[in-house]
Amino acid sequence: MSPLWSAGAVGLSLGFATLWLYILSYNLPALNDQHGSLIRESKGLHFPRDLEDLSDIADILKQYKTDHFGYITLLFISAYLYKQTFAIPGSVFMNLLGGAIYGIWTAFPLCCVLSAIGASSCFSLSKMFGRALIMKYFPEKLIPLQEMVHENNDSLFFFLLSIRIFPMSPNWFINMAAPIVDVPLFQFFFSVLLGLMPYNFVCVQTGSILSEVSSMRDVLTTSIMVKLGAVALVMLLPGIIAKRMKKNARSKDG
Repeated sequence: MSPLWSAGAVGLSLGFATLWLYILSYNLPALNDQHGSLIRESKGLHFPRDLEDLSDIADILKQYKTDHFGYITLLFISAYLYKQTFAIPGSVFMNLLGGAIYGIWTAFPLCCVLSAIGASSCFSLSKMFGRALIMKYFPEKLIPLQEMVHENNDSLFFFLLSIRIFPMSPNWFINMAAPIVDVPLFQFFFSVLLGLMPYNFVCVQTGSILSEVSSMRDVLTTSIMVKLGAVALVMLLPGIIAKRMKKNARSKDG
């Protein structure tokens, strides 16, 4: 498929998904006047742009959750998957919002599952329509990833797990490029589900105390970043051990 046709297919998918979100937000169930005026003050529901915006939207959705739990959960799930599927920046805000609306112990598993499903949707969309676009616009990023996948093929799951846990990994690109470098969907899904658990937990926990957060620096502190990096390195150990064992076995056979 040519880049032009690929872009058209992705654009069409994005259009339908955007229409679905618009229909959901436009048809929100009615609340009393007090909360209706609150929605007008925030200019309707939209993806949060900063912490103040996030706090206003969380207040609205918490009230909606009380009266219309199913509808707001459907809206939250749809919005979360929308961002993940189309690699739109700002997933941290969705995790914070989930923690603010549902609390830690509901939002944490929900966000973990949605992260995995959304990333897998991005994977599938890229596999169907994205190869030509990625190879055209990101060849300098694709080749190193392909080499790393090949080098860690014997312990691919642990490699995928480590790059998910590592806080500076470009998850948006990994989601799109994974099918191009022949990463199996099964391993991809569970590496996202498990690998993003620490990050999701930190964000959800912070969201549950949103009123105490004054800056995005309060979400991922230096200490947390270092700890996540250390865990990511530990996840690489099985691969390193497997390589050495394989190398020793070959030397013995030789």
